[in-house]
Amino acid sequence: MALSFCGNDKGINPYSVVQGTLNNGCFVDALNLVPHVFLLFITFPILFIGWGSQSSKVQIHHNTWLHFPGHNMRWILTFSLLFVHVCEFAEGIVSDKTMLTTTHLHLFLPAFMGFIAATTSVVYYHNIETSNFPKLLLVLFIYWVLAFITKSIKLWKFAAYEVGPQHLRFCITALLVLLYGLLMAVEINVIRVRKYVFFANPQKVKPPEDLQDLGVRFLQPFVNLLSKATYWWMNPLIIGAHKRPIELKKIGKLPIAMRALTNYLKLKDAYEDQRTAEDPNKAPSIWRSMYQAFGRPILLSSTFRYLADLLGFAGPLCICGIVKYLKQDKLSEQDKAKEEKTQILAPVEML
Repeated sequence: MALSFCGNDKGINPYSVVQGTLNNGCFVDALNLVPHVFLLFITFPILFIGWGSQSSKVQIHHNTWLHFPGHNMRWILTFSLLFVHVCEFAEGIVSDKTMLTTTHLHLFLPAFMGFIAATTSVVYYHNIETSNFPKLLLVLFIYWVLAFITKSIKLWKFAAYEVGPQHLRFCITALLVLLYGLLMAVEINVIRVRKYVFFANPQKVKPPEDLQDLGVRFLQPFVNLLSKATYWWMNPLIIGAHKRPIELKKIGKLPIAMRALTNYLKLKDAYEDQRTAEDPNKAPSIWRSMYQAFGRPILLSSTFRYLADLLGFAGPLCICGIVKYLKQDKLSEQDKAKEEKTQILAPVEML
């Protein structure tokens, strides 16, 4: 089977633009490749130069540093973008399989390149964040703008040819337009807060005091969202524990915000804030004080705990569904075999 970006179907000229350039679906798909190629072409040299450089400005070999505005939102949107690109790739493969002639690379190659570009974008962002050199984020801003424009053109042409929400490819493209738009908004927010371009006085941010203390080894508040979720930053400690017993000095100190004295002072302030001059003898509520001091972390951890307990039922339910499906399939095969046997014996009984 011949391999071609637009296909080699006989009697069809897939490269024709007689009816308009944007009316050629293959050209629109090729246009969607441009932002991904641009990002890979620009970021790979920067990443390689950064890893091999010892410059104080582009040291991207740090384990952790500070977070730019919208850090968690960017990671969540990027994970969602990767998932949608996988769906787009799968839809393109299935669409290509329905064509029994030649392979049409334009159906799934842009999705594959988009997945690579999205992965590269989050790696690039992490390294720029750890180097505290936000000017290099301008490349990502240009990428999100280009990707948003090209996907919007594709969505517009789908609507022009009456490909609507009842079609999977339309829904996937609409989700990509939404995700690229949100990522572009996150990038604009970073520019607005950090003022690293288009402003006369950019904001200078120093790393947290805890990171400057070499005795602090608990890095959970300072690592990226992926490392927080998987506790990847603890790998050196876990690997070392397999080799020799852990010493207390290797565990290190807790960050200032997580020490007992800090939490005590926070709870004490919340407790004392309930005393009023009108009723100085009124006893403050310890529960209200705890909610004011630690309400958000408690609610967040409780929500995740309930979600984890509910998701614990997913495994047994999936097994139940699989067993039920196999049982029905086996019963249907037995009924079919019984019916065939009846049809064979019927003429014999008549004789």
